[in-house]
Amino acid sequence: MRIYLDNCCYNRPYDDQSQMRIHLETEAKLHIQDMVRRGDLELVASFALTYENAKNRFAHKREAISKYMEANASYYVGKEKDKEVAKIAENIKLTGIKDMDAFHIACAIFSESDFFITTDDRVLKYKSEKIEIVTPGEFIRRMEEKDDE
Repeated sequence: MRIYLDNCCYNRPYDDQSQMRIHLETEAKLHIQDMVRRGDLELVASFALTYENAKNRFAHKREAISKYMEANASYYVGKEKDKEVAKIAENIKLTGIKDMDAFHIACAIFSESDFFITTDDRVLKYKSEKIEIVTPGEFIRRMEEKDDE
């Protein structure tokens, strides 16, 4: 199964963990990362993630996220695919999704990811027949249901 983690997921462990929702999303995201490390999931990274992560003003966060993606991504949507991804993103932007979010979703669709995992409430409202958009917790719940079948 192929997944794309939105940039906000990579940053979730660095957020204020005193809020229950953030703490639960962090735990689910860390579990997903472990699943990727074990080879249970294929991780997709992209030029959009690299670009957005490079803008992170905190060097320790930027470097940790970059190292994780480099070590664990089994598929990378490179800058050379920009035009193809941009075509997909244009249709997504028509629904009100912001530019960078549209590019992330478009990269996930282009890479034929099964899930786009995000903690962004606005992005979670976007519906697509091409990809399932879920929170980290929802993704874990679906994986556990699948295991129970």
